[in-house]
Amino acid sequence: MSSDRRARRLPLVLLIIALVGAAVVAALLIPWGDAPAPREEVAAEEPGPVLLVPGYGGSVESMGLLAGRLRTEGRDATVVPWPAPGTGDLRQVAANLDDAARDALDRTGAESVDVVGYSAGGLVARIWITDGNADLARRVVTLGAPHHGTDVAQLGATFAPESCPEACLQMVPGSELLTALAEDETPDGVDWISVWTTQDTIVTPPETARLDGAVNVTVQSVCADRQVGHMQLPVDPVVQAIVVRQLGAQDLAPLTAEDCSTLDG
Repeated sequence: MSSDRRARRLPLVLLIIALVGAAVVAALLIPWGDAPAPREEVAAEEPGPVLLVPGYGGSVESMGLLAGRLRTEGRDATVVPWPAPGTGDLRQVAANLDDAARDALDRTGAESVDVVGYSAGGLVARIWITDGNADLARRVVTLGAPHHGTDVAQLGATFAPESCPEACLQMVPGSELLTALAEDETPDGVDWISVWTTQDTIVTPPETARLDGAVNVTVQSVCADRQVGHMQLPVDPVVQAIVVRQLGAQDLAPLTAEDCSTLDG
């Protein structure tokens, strides 16, 4: 090869060397071995303690069997008491829930809690979340909650007002509390599940338990022949199995009739 031809090819060779060298340097600068592991989403994947909020009247015993079932599944479960006499402002119950949640997080070192609210306790859970606590909760399950009020409370307020204290009045359709909660029924950052029975005669109509933005499950959509009234929701084995399933570590998924045999085992 002539010296002139070699001279003409030299710049091309140098360019190729420069490009290859730049690529090598760039590859070395990429921290392949030291790349940080993806941050674990603890609140989404590692369930923490469970707080159970009773319904109107504040009966701790009403949630005892469900709390025990959760404990047999390895969960830390605590029933949150209502302030006496169990018929006062639901916001005061939400303050109790806040104290219980923070105590549970401090005690266990968990990143979040799960909440199960039965009947009016479901409204309590929503009050607590709406008050700015979505970052403390992973999932909320409500059981037969009067999310849009109940006709029973309306009848009480109309025909027996002396027997309809503050918590009862707050469950009247269109109440100030329910109107405020309706502005955002399922705040972001929390998984919401609403479970109810089509045979409910206390929270009426039963569809008042439907919650926009939640996974909505009727007991009868899973087990069509299941006889469950309002008072049986926290103690019925199938409902308890639904709660356990929905509070598990797996992603939420709608339940269907195909799940009945597993849940009713």
